[in-house]
Amino acid sequence: MRQILQDINNQTYKRIYLLYGEENYLRLQYKNKLKKALCPTEGDMNYSYYQGKDVNVAEVIDMAQTMPFLSEYRAIFLENTGFAKDGNEALANYVSEGIPDSTVIVMTERAVDKRNKLFKAISKCGRCVEFETQNEATLKTWIAQRCREENKAITNLTVGKLLETVGTDMTNISTELEKLFAYTMGRSEITVKDIEDSCCVRLENKIFDMIGHMGLRHQKEALKMYNELLSQKESPFGVLALIRRQFDIMLQIDDMRMRGIAKRDIASRVGLPPFIVDKYLPQVDCFTTDEIKAVLTACADVDYDIKKGNIKPEFGVELLIIENSFPR
Repeated sequence: MRQILQDINNQTYKRIYLLYGEENYLRLQYKNKLKKALCPTEGDMNYSYYQGKDVNVAEVIDMAQTMPFLSEYRAIFLENTGFAKDGNEALANYVSEGIPDSTVIVMTERAVDKRNKLFKAISKCGRCVEFETQNEATLKTWIAQRCREENKAITNLTVGKLLETVGTDMTNISTELEKLFAYTMGRSEITVKDIEDSCCVRLENKIFDMIGHMGLRHQKEALKMYNELLSQKESPFGVLALIRRQFDIMLQIDDMRMRGIAKRDIASRVGLPPFIVDKYLPQVDCFTTDEIKAVLTACADVDYDIKKGNIKPEFGVELLIIENSFPR
């Protein structure tokens, strides 16, 4: 990320940039920084934008070969094309052969395959920048900075509560911060109660808490949370998918912990920040390995029965919760 900022400050750009990774907020921020630097005026004739899986590569290459009009650079932005993951022979060859000095291509993708020819070509002559989910310390620093910019005081404890409530996605955090700034208008401090009163709890967090009740064999509480989700128009299929995802993560954590793998490495392998893994550990302890596997099997069975029409979705997920939160 610093390298992109240096390129912008020095006005010395690579011929092609690949911005990728899980953190959409940062990808968007740096894409926009490059766009503003390369095309400072609205409606710039030297700006081209292509999006989606059906982008015509030949058209992109033709545009890249076109000299800019009354400007130093022609800027071409490609977004969510899938080229960096699936590979594109024509674009890979073009990048390898050499993009004109008057053209800058900026690609933004969520996922890539570092083994394909295109990624290797960009790595060699351009700049590949990964935007990963930020760790707890970085997120806390960023949130505190955003609050200072709005002249709002916030304690470290309150920041922690915000992360627990809304998750680690920076786009979601940014949205919830804007709500908090509006909610606390006229006051100088953001409190835990402000977060409880105004922030939306992520569905994943609600499922996490519901599974916590299942692990503690609090069957009534688990069912109550499930019924609340249904009353909020959450899809039983969505709830089932998240239950399966949570237990899959729990199984991975359980397996790696038994093999003595360090927490930081566990976090990296399951794609979660270490402080989120900390939250999982007590939940993993509430289930034996066999019980976690049994829930995953039950999830697959319920999914099959629902799709075959053997059981209604709402009832199928309810039975899953009942059977796996029954007191020992």
